[in-house]
Amino acid sequence: MASFVETDRYNLIPLSVTSLCGCPCRPLSNKTLTLSRRGVPKLKLKLVFDGSELVVPVRSARIYINRRVITAVARAEPESLDESNTKEEVDKGHILPTVKADALSEQQHKSSQLRKRIVSGLGIGISVGGAVLAGGWVFTVALAAAVFLGAREYFELVRSRGIAAGMTPPPRYVSRVCSVICALMPILTLYFGNIDISVTSAAFVVAMSLLLQRGNPRFAQLSSTMFGLFYCGYLPCFWVKLRCGLAAPALNTRLGAGWPFLLGGQAHWTVGLVATLISVSSIIAADTYAFLGGKAIGRTPLTNISPKKTWEGAIVGLGGCIATSVVLSKIFSWPASWLSAIAFGFLNFFGSVFGDLTESMIKRDAGVKDSGSLIPGHGGILDRVDSYIFTGALAYSFVKILLPVYGV
Repeated sequence: MASFVETDRYNLIPLSVTSLCGCPCRPLSNKTLTLSRRGVPKLKLKLVFDGSELVVPVRSARIYINRRVITAVARAEPESLDESNTKEEVDKGHILPTVKADALSEQQHKSSQLRKRIVSGLGIGISVGGAVLAGGWVFTVALAAAVFLGAREYFELVRSRGIAAGMTPPPRYVSRVCSVICALMPILTLYFGNIDISVTSAAFVVAMSLLLQRGNPRFAQLSSTMFGLFYCGYLPCFWVKLRCGLAAPALNTRLGAGWPFLLGGQAHWTVGLVATLISVSSIIAADTYAFLGGKAIGRTPLTNISPKKTWEGAIVGLGGCIATSVVLSKIFSWPASWLSAIAFGFLNFFGSVFGDLTESMIKRDAGVKDSGSLIPGHGGILDRVDSYIFTGALAYSFVKILLPVYGV
């Protein structure tokens, strides 16, 4: 049976042999293999039958084969032409069903992924919005659960082949203990208000356990573990400080006047709640506008860390983030000045981009596309919260330092 046809000017892909006779005494009818591209002065045709090659020099555009009967569908791909102009049919009576099936399958897969992204995105948005509005223990426990899952994904990335090939990852028991410590940090922040001593003590215990382990301890184990505690545990705690720690009421917020008394009344609308809503909404706007802008006009790569991100998309995302911050500041009547709202939007955008690129760098070194597969159509937890990791600290610092008087 013929495996393929090869020429010196074409790559002909692959044959469907309708009849083949190995007996030379049996009469065979002549069939024609016609190359549809014209203007080829000289052509060399190689037929491969079960490992045996037959090379036939051809000077015309039509080939007659007397020893085998071949009906083939092939694609001509000259090197000097663009791919879109090089698809040619060898036998016009046949089509390429495999190509059509693959295209249809790919389209169905994209549609399915889009539906999953929309459904899971709506579910996450409603859940996060409810947790932010509830505040207190509801918000903190939800954040602690996300932190635990994100920490597990981080330490799995550290143990992946791409990163572990150049370093020694921490032992699994250390990774699991660190994930639990990271999950406890938001709860301790809500209870004590400040966890600097707790974080320092936890880091010391983890470092000692690594240094006293059997075998030969490595600095790579210590550095990756300490960064995990900081990245997955300490930084998310600023969202608890922002949402639950800034308890001064936002008296100018008109939405608070009509808020149901059973849900806390006007006192429920604190500066922390308003700042958290504006910050989260600005990050969502930044990601959305950056994606749409990059798709529409993106040309210049932003960085080698994430080749799909462009400067054009980043500029559009910055504009969308600032616009969202300004609009919501007028709705919530906080902050009062346009300049403060613009500065708040800029900080949110800067933190979201920096967090996104940091996680992209980790995934790139790990050699993976997604940090996990927990969220259908989105990947892992870190893929969804990477823009929020550094932003909480920046937003909290903005309110505490740049706006020392609440409501200004």
